[in-house]
Amino acid sequence: MLPEHPIAQAIDLKKELAWNLDWNLLRTFTVIVQEKSISGAASRLGLKQPTVSNALKRLEESIGADLIDRGPRLFEMTAQGDALYAECLGIFGSVNRLSSALEQAGSAITGTIPLAMATHVICPILDETLADFHQLHPAACLSIDIMSSKEVVRSVLEKRAALGICLVRDQLPELDYRLLYTEHFGFFCGPRHRFFGRDGLTLKDLGEEHCVSFHTDQWNDVLQPIAQLRNQANFDRMTTGVSSNLEEIRRMVIAGMGIGALPIHVMERDVRDGLLFRLPPYRNPPPISIWVVRHPEASLNQAEREFTRILLRKIEQTPIEARTYGNDIDIKVDPTRKKFEHLENLN
Repeated sequence: MLPEHPIAQAIDLKKELAWNLDWNLLRTFTVIVQEKSISGAASRLGLKQPTVSNALKRLEESIGADLIDRGPRLFEMTAQGDALYAECLGIFGSVNRLSSALEQAGSAITGTIPLAMATHVICPILDETLADFHQLHPAACLSIDIMSSKEVVRSVLEKRAALGICLVRDQLPELDYRLLYTEHFGFFCGPRHRFFGRDGLTLKDLGEEHCVSFHTDQWNDVLQPIAQLRNQANFDRMTTGVSSNLEEIRRMVIAGMGIGALPIHVMERDVRDGLLFRLPPYRNPPPISIWVVRHPEASLNQAEREFTRILLRKIEQTPIEARTYGNDIDIKVDPTRKKFEHLENLN
């Protein structure tokens, strides 16, 4: 009997792996990579650490290769681990899209649009897209999940969300990015702060003040321009509160816990209502860009394709100047006369 051809052996091996592999092991491996630890994966999956560790060992035995080099102070992906993780993202992305594929049936657009979004995305283009889409396709459903910008990107990368809207520092080659708008951040304080309502302040006056900040308000993260400005003002060493949620930063600033950086156009109403007071600098405030993030290889249902088409068309039809907020006007409240006035080009 002639020996089996090597190509046939390879095909048989692939068939055996596809049929005999416990696919739950791939899910566990994916979470281990994302959490960068066995303990973190166990916590996220609601399992015990030995169970997760054993699952990784079983997967490596099934694959026939080490996937992660691990030790007391070592946790590094092997080349085989990197390759498998990339395939896992595609596998779970396809599984996540099964419901979208099933929603294709029928002539009316009735699908669900999963949208991952960072906190407090305030943009007329997005609001107009929601209104236009609902008017055209009232049977479709939009599902919006609010999360950190890092989680938004991960959700799109894993094809769990059709679109992501968030801050971006480093663009991944696997994804497509479209600038939605640019907002400018200003420093604000609350009514209990000693600077509330004071005129003639300069950036230098903010030195040594307490501050509240975002978790991403760091030199190596998406809010780097704000971190640089805080350092310039010399009040980045006395942090009294941090959060990844804009609403909680706002709460702490209003409570008088310190000075905080917030989007100028989002805080206009609070300034008018006397809840916040704008502080220097009034010229050239730091810009932060908000992006629409897509996975070009994601399989979209009809609703997702139509929503994406409307949003991207509105972006293309709107000049960048009309998608730039908070850099041309300051709104200030006079605490003694309770009079609101617009101060343009304030020095």
